Amino acid sequence: MRDRQAFFNQAAENWDKEYNSPKLQAFLKQFVQSFGILADQHVLDVGTGTGILIPFLREVVGSKGIITGVDYAHSMVDICKTKYTQFPNVSIMVANVENLPFRDTLFDAVTCFGVFPHLDNKKVTLHQFHRVLKSKGKLIIAHALSSEEIKNIHKSAHPVVVKDVLPNKKTMWELLNQANFTGIQIVDKKGSYLCTSTKL
Repeated sequence: MRDRQAFFNQAAENWDKEYNSPKLQAFLKQFVQSFGILADQHVLDVGTGTGILIPFLREVVGSKGIITGVDYAHSMVDICKTKYTQFPNVSIMVANVENLPFRDTLFDAVTCFGVFPHLDNKKVTLHQFHRVLKSKGKLIIAHALSSEEIKNIHKSAHPVVVKDVLPNKKTMWELLNQANFTGIQIVDKKGSYLCTSTKL
């Protein structure tokens, strides 16, 4: 985990320049609308990075909703804070997803955008997501690429992330079932991946 954490800390400075393009922003504006998040909800954005998803989550939850962003890369969090701490309903902090510093049943939804392949212990992390979600709370695992596109891109990526891929559909179902999520839906197609499920 430390090698991967160091990689993202080093990448933070140029992250928005490389990845937060106008094309991605236009895509996310529509994509986040399909997550099923409602106005006034409290959303945990896991692996928030530089906060690429936050403007679109803010549009959905409105001024009475709350967004909490967490990332284990402190350099990413520092940049994210400079962009969003002026909003009273947004808070950003460094945290380890395998041991989230939140009480049980706090959040209405958990978003995990562009992050799931990089999680070291997916079973433990999913149980953490389940713990902090309210009853009937929603988990959204999403990407702006298909699982196949992620695998192909990572083949030529930095050695730290070269093996970071999304589980196949069967494995993802098993992982979510074991963590007591239900209503699992997976749409994996060119240009996007969306897996939604609900806490039992």
